[in-house]
Amino acid sequence: MTTAARAPLAALCRALAGFLLAIGFWYLMRAPYDRLLANAGELLLRAVESPPVTRLTARGGEILVARADFPPAAPQPGLPAADLHFNVAILAALFALDRHPLDASRVAALLAAGILLFLVHVVALAFDVRSLYATGLGPWSAARYSPLARNFWAGGFHFYEVAGRFAAPFAIWWPFRREPDEPSGGGGRPRKRAA
Repeated sequence: MTTAARAPLAALCRALAGFLLAIGFWYLMRAPYDRLLANAGELLLRAVESPPVTRLTARGGEILVARADFPPAAPQPGLPAADLHFNVAILAALFALDRHPLDASRVAALLAAGILLFLVHVVALAFDVRSLYATGLGPWSAARYSPLARNFWAGGFHFYEVAGRFAAPFAIWWPFRREPDEPSGGGGRPRKRAA
């Protein structure tokens, strides 16, 4: 087998190894990540609410939604947290495609991409909660959200569920990718030589 023929196989092996390592890391870190995500999502939601009433708590793989203006005995709906953020494994697999994924510049790029993906998760959680408010609370939802608002929040979260959670890692990774012939340690695309 020639070197050119082995390169795609090696990249595939690196991607698979990166994916499996990321799944293991995600599995170990998902409880603290759920708490971080719940706190950030609550901050975002409360920043746009008047008055700020949303309370988010991470527990048992779910993000529980409560409101200060609901009775204390009211049930707290739970949103599955893993559905929002399992795509970190896809992002890690894409970065593992690189010939030298453990170079300092590639690890820094992965961390920057991870921060961007975290921001996507926070926005997706906000859409999930607002979708619940707009469509999942019966007469309360109908009295407070117009049909346009219900479609906006539910449609936005549905888009994330169907396409966004798979597309986001690719869209974030794309500007960070390195061309196969790009030297290790360089950032961005290789420059063309002047004639």
